[in-house]
Amino acid sequence: MLAWHISDRQQSRPVDVEAPVVPPEVATVLSVLRSSAVVVDRDDTVLKASAPAYSLGLVRGRSLVVAELEELVHQVRRDGQIRETELVMEQGGSPALHVTARVAPLGSRLVLALVEDRTRERRVEAVRRDFVANVSHELKTPVGAIRVLAEAVQDASDDPEAVVRFSDRMLTESDRLSQLVQQIIELSRLQGDEPLEQPEAVDVDAAIRAAVDASLVDADRKSITVVPGGEGALEVFGNEEQVTAAVTNLVSNAVAYSDPGSAVAVATRADAGTVEISVVDQGIGIPPDDLDRIFERFYRVDPARHRSTGGTGLGLSIVKHVAATHGGDVRVWSVEGQGSTFTLTLPQHLATGAAASATDKEDRP
Repeated sequence: MLAWHISDRQQSRPVDVEAPVVPPEVATVLSVLRSSAVVVDRDDTVLKASAPAYSLGLVRGRSLVVAELEELVHQVRRDGQIRETELVMEQGGSPALHVTARVAPLGSRLVLALVEDRTRERRVEAVRRDFVANVSHELKTPVGAIRVLAEAVQDASDDPEAVVRFSDRMLTESDRLSQLVQQIIELSRLQGDEPLEQPEAVDVDAAIRAAVDASLVDADRKSITVVPGGEGALEVFGNEEQVTAAVTNLVSNAVAYSDPGSAVAVATRADAGTVEISVVDQGIGIPPDDLDRIFERFYRVDPARHRSTGGTGLGLSIVKHVAATHGGDVRVWSVEGQGSTFTLTLPQHLATGAAASATDKEDRP
């Protein structure tokens, strides 16, 4: 009887259950892990979370705040099976985040969730898909036109005037196709935005002259005057071919979207170790809603006019990437119906003597 009472008393005592503790090795790994990692106990209490888990919005206080992730933790706790899935996290007004979550049991009481932010990768994939689709569409247009014109030439073999007319159209479409292919090649070389390997001094005046000459035929056709001006004898530090291509695209774009009989101005000036090349037109201008998108590939403010202007929608994107590879930038000011000003800023190249002279002037009282 005494033994029974002692046993009953011992069984009625509350048993101290050891609280789950994150193993020291795991805690050390989580402290240096760049991924978002969360350790959850049997009561869904967060015992340990890496700093990225908080910044990503997975954890608030000691709780998981993503319902899908919490449900995944419950499933892993029930059957002990490792699970992996993709989640879309809404940010309340901000763009949604695309993440991959891998959840696994950690011992008998804890569950570990590793979350990787894949938002940038998804955006890159989307841009790549759009780029391929747009390239296919843009290539299909001139190729199809050339085929139709070739058939028309065959049917009009006994009409010399028609043959000449269709041949001229074929030359126009082939030139457009060649321009598109060349710009795609240029953009593929620039899209990494990697710094130049062997930059050199580039004559800004020469680049502007080349740009004006390249746009001369189109400008004469529309009676547009291209006027260079500003400071002369300036040099930038970079790649001559890329700088010339960027300025040429800006001038060509200004001529294409300017009204007949207007003027396009190209101005240069040096400012605090940089050179600004501004192209000012009196064209159709850009609506405020489109200003943030005009440097996207194949984006056009007025899609209905791209056939008449002969544009490819890649020129401003090339300018943006040239600026990035040179450590500069490009910005735009525009008023719809009045015109636009594009300003390309590049690092200035100073000769040794000029640099020393400038330094002496700064040091003088």
